[in-house]
Amino acid sequence: MLLYDTLDRFEKKFGYLKKKGLRINGLKMIDPKRKKHVIDVSRPLIFDNRLLPKSFEGLEVKAIIHGDLPTEFKIDRTIPDWQKKVYIWAPERFETFVDRCSVEIKKQLGNVNMSRDEMLSALCFGDYGAHKEKTDTLIAEGKLPSYTAN
Repeated sequence: MLLYDTLDRFEKKFGYLKKKGLRINGLKMIDPKRKKHVIDVSRPLIFDNRLLPKSFEGLEVKAIIHGDLPTEFKIDRTIPDWQKKVYIWAPERFETFVDRCSVEIKKQLGNVNMSRDEMLSALCFGDYGAHKEKTDTLIAEGKLPSYTAN
């Protein structure tokens, strides 16, 4: 099948990232009506997202984070409607984490000369500036809660 051939080519091209914690879970249907599939992957929080494409041969690459999260990203998910009160991926959380753990992050990413901005973009979905801008827009539109320090 054509989709599985695309997945095989994705694995051949990006399989080396498994050594850095990437898991290639396979194909996933996200819209049964339109028969829309994505390449489903997961990765640790400390991972250089700039190495992963947003799409591959016409299929979106959908990544989730696996493993334990540091204190900056710990959210009490038992609170009813916690998503309406707290945005787990707030840019400020990434900033605090990078400021606290930059030595460890640089070591895990294999580049001791990374700047703060490079670390933020690596961890923050590939482009920190774009993530911050999108988050600020969604907060202004009332679609995301604003950040408050714990």
